[in-house]
Amino acid sequence: MTLVDRKLKILQAIINDFIGTAQPVGSRTIAKKYDLGISSATIRNEMSDLEELGYLVQPHTSAGRIPSDLAYRLYVDSLMREYEVEKKQKKIISELLLEKIVEIDDVIKNTSSILSQLTNLTCVGLSPQFRKSKLKNIKLVQVDNDKVLLILVSNSGVIKNIILRMQNISQGALDEVSNLLQQNLRGHTIDHLDEALINRIRSELVQYSSTIDTIIPKLNNSFSDIDDNKIYLDGITNIFNLPEYTDINKAKKFISIIEKKELMYELLRSDVSDDICIKIGCENEVDEIKDCSIITATYRLNGRVIGKLGVIGPTRMDYSKVVGVINYLTKTLSDNIKDILP
Repeated sequence: MTLVDRKLKILQAIINDFIGTAQPVGSRTIAKKYDLGISSATIRNEMSDLEELGYLVQPHTSAGRIPSDLAYRLYVDSLMREYEVEKKQKKIISELLLEKIVEIDDVIKNTSSILSQLTNLTCVGLSPQFRKSKLKNIKLVQVDNDKVLLILVSNSGVIKNIILRMQNISQGALDEVSNLLQQNLRGHTIDHLDEALINRIRSELVQYSSTIDTIIPKLNNSFSDIDDNKIYLDGITNIFNLPEYTDINKAKKFISIIEKKELMYELLRSDVSDDICIKIGCENEVDEIKDCSIITATYRLNGRVIGKLGVIGPTRMDYSKVVGVINYLTKTLSDNIKDILP
C-alpha cells in the first residue's frame, strides 16, 4: 500500500526522533519538534493508522510509538537522506587507512578500526579469500635442518607462511623448485591447481625427483589446510554505550554472538550483493540477531570484489550516517588498495 505524503512525513519524523533519542515518540513531540503544519490530534490519528499498517509499534499502553522493521525498510529504501562524510572524517580515513601497512590483513584491521571509530558501533571485516586469489609469488626457504618455510603471496595481498617438515634438502634445490613453482603456478588460483599441473612440475625437475616427491604432497596438504575464514572485529564494547544494551545480560549475549567468528563469516558470506546491503531486524536469518541491523559493503581490487566490511548494531542505528561512511570508506579502500599492497 502506498502511503500518502503526510503519513510519510510523520513516519520520517518519528524514525529520525527515535534514532536520536531511543525513546518512544508521541504525537505532541512530533507537533512541537517538527514543523509539519498539522495539529497534535491529526498526528495522533495518522500514527494510529501507521500502527495498523505495521509501520509503528506501541511498546506500552501509555507510551508513544517506535518504528517497526517494516518502517526502517521503507526509510532506508525511500526516505533516508544522503549523508555527506565530514572533512574531519575524510581526514581520519586518509591518515589511518595507510598506517603501518604490511599486508592485506593489516589493511582490513585498520579499516575495521576506522569504521568502528566513525560509527561508534561494532564492525567486522572479511579478508580476501586466499584460495580464490591468484598466486603472485612462491618461495621455499630453509630455516633449519628439518624445516622449510613456504611463503605464498597472492595478488590480493594475502601472505601465507607455512612450515614444512623436510630433511636433508639444500637451499639450492629449494631455489630450483621455487623457480619452477613460480613459473608454473603464478597466475593460478589454488582452487584450480590440478593433478596434471602438479605432474608437469614433477616431470620438469627429474634431477630433484626425491625432493619433489617430498615437497608436492606437502604443498597439496598445505593448500588444502589454508584457512580462508579470516574475520576481524572491532568496537565490540561500543554496545555498552547504547540504551538498548543497558541490561548487562543482553549485552553479554550480543558479545557472545558477535565473537562467534564462524557465524559472522556465514552472515557476511550469505550476502551475495556486490555493493552495499542492509539487513534489518527480522530480515536476518539468525534468530539471535533479529533485533539488530547489519550493513555490509564490498571492496575491490581491479574491479573484482575481494572482501567485505560490515557494521552491526541496533535497528535504531543512524542508517544514513553508517551507509555514508561505509560507502566512502570502501570506495577509498578500493581506489587505493593496489598502492598499499606489498
